[in-house]
Parts: sequence; structure tokens; C-alpha cells
Amino acid sequence: MTSSLFDLSGRRALVTGSSRGIGAVLAAGLAEAGAEVVLNGRDRGTLTRARDELAGRTGATVHAAAFDVTDPDAVDAGLREAEAAAGPLDILVNNTGAQHREPMLSVPVADWRRLLETNLTSAFIMGRAAARGMVERGYGKIINVCSVQSWLARPGIAGYAASKGGLAMLTRSMCAEWASSGVTANGLAPGYVVTELTRALADDPEFDAWLRKRTPAGRWARPEDLVGTLVWLAAPASDFVNGQVIAVDGGLTAVI
Repeated sequence: MTSSLFDLSGRRALVTGSSRGIGAVLAAGLAEAGAEVVLNGRDRGTLTRARDELAGRTGATVHAAAFDVTDPDAVDAGLREAEAAAGPLDILVNNTGAQHREPMLSVPVADWRRLLETNLTSAFIMGRAAARGMVERGYGKIINVCSVQSWLARPGIAGYAASKGGLAMLTRSMCAEWASSGVTANGLAPGYVVTELTRALADDPEFDAWLRKRTPAGRWARPEDLVGTLVWLAAPASDFVNGQVIAVDGGLTAVI
């Protein structure tokens, strides 16, 4: 009985930015829990290779939909393509993200706007587009990949922190507007995960030592550390959880 609470068999999920990195690991976790998965990215070749690799490794049904999540027209067309291939979406994971490290006094406005478009506006565009069908059907799960920077700031990443803070409030706004129609919207907030976005920090001995000391678990997060919480948020086990941002950070935000 309990296992059925975490079973995604028969559910269809789209994960943005899932041709590589954290997104690819999250998509694999949903597939292994039984979901039919649609991968998304802008490069069709990379996406196709990721689709074939995931399908071959898991035996799951996997599709690929290449489109730019910051372009409303492309999103509408991409969702039509995804749902034509897989069927109506039950789960949307807004994972696409970017980083820019530069002091706020010198960061170009164009880079600030790019971060907001990529990290925040894309989730609004994707979430609203997917929610139209979810609201009509009376069921849906939206998971926005936030960050510990949704609450915490550091020098040099003002645009990233502002976009992730905004994403946390967008998550709550989705809950406020769509919960009565059977849609849940929650955030997954990783701590510091070793990825392409954080490679320079992971390779910096001073920062690496600081992070390990600052985090009660004493280590960096691995992308796989996020999968359990993601599956819970996508599954029936979390049906009465809504508007929450769940930190998966080894205790980093729990201590000073």
C-alpha cells in the first residue's frame, strides 16, 4: 500500500533543461519511479542522445521536445508537441537555470535580465502553459527547482539570488491560484551541488573547505540527493503539500 504513494506509473512528466546535469538526473528519477518522461532543451541533437540513453538504461518511455522555455510561442508549440507524443502532462519540473558571478556594481543589465528570464520568467511561462490543461483536468504537479539562494545571499550572485527568491514566491502564487483546481506547486531547493554552474567553486580549495565546514553534512550535494524529494513531490504521497519550498541542503539553511 505505502509503495503506491510513490508510484508514478501512468503519469507523464516534462522536465525542462534535462538533456544533461541535474535535469537529466531528475528526469531519470521520475522515469525509474514509473513516469513517462519528456526531456527538454534547446539543442535537438543533445536532447535526442539523452533521450536514447535514458530509454536504453531504464526501459522507460522517453520523448524529446526541443524548444526555448523563455519564448512563449515556442513553449506553446513545444507543449503541443510533447502532449501529442506522450499525452496530457501530469507533472512539470521547471529546472532550467543559469548563473552569472560578478559584483552587483558592475554586472551588466543584460546579464541581470538574462538570469531573470532564464530562472524565473521561464517558470512562469511554462507553469502557466502547462497549468491550463492541469486545471481543466483537475490534477497536476508543478515542481520548481529553487535554491538555498531563494533565502540566502552571497556577494557576486545578486541576479541569481533575486531570480530564485522570485521563484519561491511564484511557487506560492501558483498554489494560491490553482490549488482549488487540484494542482500542487512546490519548490525543491538544493544546496550547493557539484555541476557545471558550480565547478569553479568546487575546484577552489578555499571555497570547498568553507562549504564543507558550513554544511552540517560536511559535503557537497550530489544530483542524486535530489531525486527522492522530487519523486515525493511528484507522487500521490505529497497530494496535500502545496506552496512549500523544500530545502535539500545537508542542513546548510538550518544552522548559523
